[in-house]
Amino acid sequence: MKNILLIESSPGGSDSYSHQAARSIVNEFQTRNPGSGIVIRDLGQNPPPHVGSAFIAAMSAEQRTPDQAWLLALSDALIDELFAADTVVVAAPMHNFGVPSTLKAWIDHVVRVGRTVAYSSGKGPEGMLKGKHAILVLASGGVYSNGHMKAFDFTEPYLRAVLGFLGITDVQTVRVEGTAVSAIGPEKAVASAIAQSREILSPVA
Repeated sequence: MKNILLIESSPGGSDSYSHQAARSIVNEFQTRNPGSGIVIRDLGQNPPPHVGSAFIAAMSAEQRTPDQAWLLALSDALIDELFAADTVVVAAPMHNFGVPSTLKAWIDHVVRVGRTVAYSSGKGPEGMLKGKHAILVLASGGVYSNGHMKAFDFTEPYLRAVLGFLGITDVQTVRVEGTAVSAIGPEKAVASAIAQSREILSPVA
């Protein structure tokens, strides 16, 4: 049985284009893998707290306060979801050329030395989530995969770098782009993304 983890980060919920394309991927995955395990982590509706001084203190505290224990328990739960998944789908709209702050907060909770990253004097950092597959579902009003705006896309390079740091190097991208461009629009953008996802899932699911 294959397990899929869907990370959603749009505040738009079910109306967001990244949500629509990502849910299509999950539905197609379930159709091809009956009985597969699906975990959905909706950061837009239930955002994790941003890492602050309390989280940093909790990492080194010998006796943790209830708040510190809760912070690390949440971090551990998010990390456990990653370890349990065979495929990770990250759905993200572009916010000011980057990822939503809720997704950045999730990243800060799951990138942890001793849990998802190991350090050694000889090798340096080594990701501990190897052998997994990731699909990035990236939505944007403009077109950032090519052309003069490509240099402004900090979403895909950043997410690929973070996942690679965690050991996930098998990463593919589905673009829901041009939703605000008159020649493309939302319907064509979502349809194109669904077609992309089916091509990606053919050898995976």
